[in-house]
Amino acid sequence: MGAKGKVHMQVEANTIVALVRTLYKRLRRSGKVDYVVFEAGASDFGTIETMAQMLRPDVALVTMIRLEHVGKFRTLEAVAQEKRALVDALRPDGIAVLNCDDPLVLAMASGAKCRIATFGQSEDADYRVTDVHAAYPELLRFSLHWRGGVLDVRTPFPGEQFWLPTAAAIAAALELGVPPEKVAARVASFEPLPNRCKVEAIEGGPLFFVDTAKAPWHSLHIALDMMAKAEAARKRIVLGQISDYAGSSRKYGTAYGIARNIADEVIYTGDNAHRSRASQADRDSGRFVELRTPKEVSDHIRRTAVPGELILLKSSSNLHLERIALAWTHEVRCWIPACGKKESCQACGLYEVPFEEHESFIASRRLERRRRRFGWLLGGLSLTRRS
Repeated sequence: MGAKGKVHMQVEANTIVALVRTLYKRLRRSGKVDYVVFEAGASDFGTIETMAQMLRPDVALVTMIRLEHVGKFRTLEAVAQEKRALVDALRPDGIAVLNCDDPLVLAMASGAKCRIATFGQSEDADYRVTDVHAAYPELLRFSLHWRGGVLDVRTPFPGEQFWLPTAAAIAAALELGVPPEKVAARVASFEPLPNRCKVEAIEGGPLFFVDTAKAPWHSLHIALDMMAKAEAARKRIVLGQISDYAGSSRKYGTAYGIARNIADEVIYTGDNAHRSRASQADRDSGRFVELRTPKEVSDHIRRTAVPGELILLKSSSNLHLERIALAWTHEVRCWIPACGKKESCQACGLYEVPFEEHESFIASRRLERRRRRFGWLLGGLSLTRRS
């Protein structure tokens, strides 16, 4: 939407608190904004409806229904009902952009009072995607067929899975009247988000797929499939915390069984590193490595890295495995296994400061800002003691 005006985008931090901060703090300070793009996250029943009432959206995109926050929602139908609130909040002149390949998403069109635009690989899609291909270093490309013709889409993404959110964004932009050539150019030049499967290439060292923002069980196979299709002389997979699954933790064993057939070495880290069910033969040969902390993983990769090898860092955000890639370009000194912060290391910005010094560092930084802000006033005062 940057082709039609000023855009404020808020993603990853997708809670009500983040929405309030976006609407009432940042937008006031940044001045006039033509479009706000907000990722609304469903964490509990009623959260999407509350955010939808605050947002009063003109366009709602629903990409898929998956069983995240399984402990709260339990069923796919419950997740769909929660996300439907975004569509229900649209006015008659609003647009709902829906994935027609997902029956639970497409069902949101029923009873909707707004305009509907569908996208997907189905023949019935208003924006139909074909010829999807990505095999790193070949980046994602696909064709998008719509009433205006065929759009040849080139993206900066390393995996085929990104066709879905890309197609959703393109459909929304075209529905809002952005010229197709501008849409294609913007997609091609888009900067991928940190820790969302972004490629970090180290000069003279390895390449990292940094996918450490989340790791729900239902989508783990997507990252592994991306690694399987990628071309590299050597591949390694680092797996940390898996989330959003019910029942046995044997899924770590299942994941290892898939990963070992893709990578030359699989590294498990975190509190569940012992659940791989790797054979003693794999351990003895180095096919599997169990390391409990991100710092141990970082040190291991430093000792054994091969230039040009491809390393997938995959975990829920609590372990902050992005530090392993950051350590190649920065002096990372915050290596606490789990700091409790939900924001990424890049957003926190304190990865070069030991964790135990974070509070004092923040306090001193605030004091310095105050000194810069009010120093002129203090400097203009003269205090004289008279006897």
